[in-house]
Amino acid sequence: MLFAQVTIPAISYSDEKSIQKLLDDFAAGWNTHEVKMFSKVFAEDADLTNVLGFSQHGRTAIEEKHDVHFKTIWADSTITITKNTIRFIKPDVAAVDAWWNLDGLKNADGAARPGRNGLLNFIMTKQGNNWLITVMHNMDLPGSNPQKC
Repeated sequence: MLFAQVTIPAISYSDEKSIQKLLDDFAAGWNTHEVKMFSKVFAEDADLTNVLGFSQHGRTAIEEKHDVHFKTIWADSTITITKNTIRFIKPDVAAVDAWWNLDGLKNADGAARPGRNGLLNFIMTKQGNNWLITVMHNMDLPGSNPQKC
């Protein structure tokens, strides 16, 4: 019986560093409220489900939704990713969890509101030499002040 030999590329330390940089870029885009900078970490065909269960498909839709909030309720907000875990499913696919704190929030009327904390769950894919977010689910953690729009 003959078996085909398959070579699977090794997961490198540079892949972990690239994913960490992507998380840093995600936070930097949020914290500067630069929607193009924020959205560049998403694949063109990405799917995003927010803490309210609403979904956007595609980088353009993600940009449009976040641009509105970056100018209003999130205009003074800052996100901090406090820890993360990376699990490589395949050399070019990773499941990433990122715990976050969000401060500087406003209500729709402009009044300040308490910060929130939650968990982002990402499926990231390596496209060429770049890692991108392909699927994102976001949730407020128990005890957090829930999102209001």
